[in-house]
Amino acid sequence: MDSRINENGRGYAPQEEIKIPPVYHFPPPIIKSINWLFNFFFPWWIAYFAFAYLGWFYLSPSIEKMSVLGISWILLIWLRNVFLLTVFAGGIHWWLYIRKNQLLDYKYYSRWPNEKSNKFLFNNQVKDNIFWSIISGCTIWSLYECLILWMYASERIQVISWNENPLYLILCIFVMPFAGGVHFYFIHRFLHVPKIYKIAHAVHHRNVNTGPWTGISMHPLEHVPYFSFLLLWLLIPVNPYIITLTGLFWGIGPAQTHAGFDKLVLFKNKTLELSDYFHHLHHKHFELNYGNIYAPLDNLFKSFHNGKIPPKKSNY
Repeated sequence: MDSRINENGRGYAPQEEIKIPPVYHFPPPIIKSINWLFNFFFPWWIAYFAFAYLGWFYLSPSIEKMSVLGISWILLIWLRNVFLLTVFAGGIHWWLYIRKNQLLDYKYYSRWPNEKSNKFLFNNQVKDNIFWSIISGCTIWSLYECLILWMYASERIQVISWNENPLYLILCIFVMPFAGGVHFYFIHRFLHVPKIYKIAHAVHHRNVNTGPWTGISMHPLEHVPYFSFLLLWLLIPVNPYIITLTGLFWGIGPAQTHAGFDKLVLFKNKTLELSDYFHHLHHKHFELNYGNIYAPLDNLFKSFHNGKIPPKKSNY
């Protein structure tokens, strides 16, 4: 049985070895693959769908207004994304790091974020992360989203309605995280080129003991390629809801995967999977697990780590 804190007092580590998802086996085992896909999309994707629904149908300008580029509606999209990120990342942070509802149970590191460290802006890790996430992250994310929404609203790209082709749109949603995982792997490898790393990616990687606000705490030169995945929808026509969902998945989703706690304790012994241990190992060791376990290119390019075998020493 998994203990909530390691015996050595350094933090929690799952006992299970990280394995390649069954959907990538050949032939894929049907029952295991369906079970893995269910666990991948639920329950967290319910939150992403809900946030995207709220964001697109209630917190976005009209299509007519977006058909003409204008500062007012672009600012509104930025404010919407800041609001949704703050609710999601701020909510997780409040529950785990301010209220400390489960103390250090299931936390990867048995210590709290740095509040006095000159390697962070304001000498504070959380304030540093919030700054980069909102000022740079939400801005670049919103600019990509606004460009694409303007192209759709001005009829430069065809809008696919849900009544017209629902199965096609559902397929686009299903494929989106996996295609994005491939995109993320290659830009992430590029960001680890030493000169690029020192200029840009080091801002994100100085967070070893990650938290919800670490998710998109990046240098602008990292945000530009990171959120460029949204440009996919310039090539593949979809519905604007999917554009908003894509931005939110890559914008607020990392708050979950970087939360720093493997599980969220709901009540008594009931828990919910929270952070991504696979990616946590990358923050800890730097030169492994560059991608995501749901798009396991690390296995193909020999940078996969299962969480059990001691890794090679990092050069960083």
